[in-house]
Amino acid sequence: MDAPAPIPRGGLIEGAYREHSRKVLATLIRLLGDFDLAEEALHDAFVAAADRWPREGVPGNPSAWLVSAGRFRAIDKLRRRARFRAMEPELAEQIVSDAEEGEEMADAVIKDDQLRLIFTCCHPALPQPAQVALTLRELCGLTTEEIARAFLARPPALAQRIVRAKARIREERIPYEVPELSALPERLDAVLRVIYLVYNEGYSAHSGTELIRADLSAEAVRLGRLMLDLLPQGETMGLLALMLLHDSRRDARTTPDGEVILLADQDRTLWDRALIEEGFGLIDRAFATRQIGPYTLQAAIAAVHTRARTADETDWGEIVGLYDVLMRASPSPVVRLNRAVAVGMHQGPQAGLALVNALLEEGDLSDYHLTYAAQADFYRRAGDKPAARQAYEQALELALQEPERRFLQKRLQELGEGGGGTS
Repeated sequence: MDAPAPIPRGGLIEGAYREHSRKVLATLIRLLGDFDLAEEALHDAFVAAADRWPREGVPGNPSAWLVSAGRFRAIDKLRRRARFRAMEPELAEQIVSDAEEGEEMADAVIKDDQLRLIFTCCHPALPQPAQVALTLRELCGLTTEEIARAFLARPPALAQRIVRAKARIREERIPYEVPELSALPERLDAVLRVIYLVYNEGYSAHSGTELIRADLSAEAVRLGRLMLDLLPQGETMGLLALMLLHDSRRDARTTPDGEVILLADQDRTLWDRALIEEGFGLIDRAFATRQIGPYTLQAAIAAVHTRARTADETDWGEIVGLYDVLMRASPSPVVRLNRAVAVGMHQGPQAGLALVNALLEEGDLSDYHLTYAAQADFYRRAGDKPAARQAYEQALELALQEPERRFLQKRLQELGEGGGGTS
């Protein structure tokens, strides 16, 4: 549930909220054992800070101060609501004991609480849509309205999804902990998958009027950085590198009017070199760990595109080779489609067309608009205008995202005038 009243405005408190609120919330959830009570406590802590900090100064450890303030106010609320005596005696005793810890909470403890919260929000017992919504709500601090708007959902329905997820965590006693080492790879995969789902929705929205939702992809990158800080595994590095390399092209992917610009046609001087260099460094670190998985391989593919000074200099042979490795590590129809596009760029449109047609004949991705867009582009490059038109029309019928629909309509109008590639 969202905060019951706005946090008092002002540069000092707003800045502290941005810096500390998610860390403090994670610890309050651990101490109080309840998401909603912890959110109320977080709100109350910042109200107290707004009252005291301007007069007394910011404490040396703001996060610990806020945890302490929120925790004591939560206990007061429990007593006032006459719920304290009805609670499990052990839980009541634990809350009081924790409250007596004072303000000496170490930063390392708070950091561990964030890691615990990520694994709780992404627990496999929760449906994936609930994992995404809960992660954005609790770890990113987005309101239910903001999450609903990002995923084109109705706010009441989104709110119910979050409520049900919290109830399931409580009723099934889903542990608030980092998994044991033996279970960590599988559970880490679930966390990284949720982060990448959030990023992809921001990078290329599935539907709506805008291709890019920068705020959503920025939240995913922030989560990726947090995961890297908390758990520096090879695939964590690979995922963050992949997101950064894609994000480096954001300003070049659309016109000022929001129209799609394909990768081959982008102004590469607009690519963000700082993000690119950070991504390259993360890829090197990921390969050095020898924990090379699908995200690291996808990042390596993105790096080949990024290193090319022009589209014509792209090393498509290297990209095909990386896709061959990715197919062994994480086979999927989408990977097959992307490999088919790379083969078509490397060996010619007929070679790519044969692979795309095979995918369609097998029934894989037959309802995915990008499959037909790739097929259409190969037909267009091969000079088969009637087949290209039919494929573009099929892609247009399936596409939900308005800039992509306008791009496909433009292709239908301009068949034979060249161009092609990915965005």
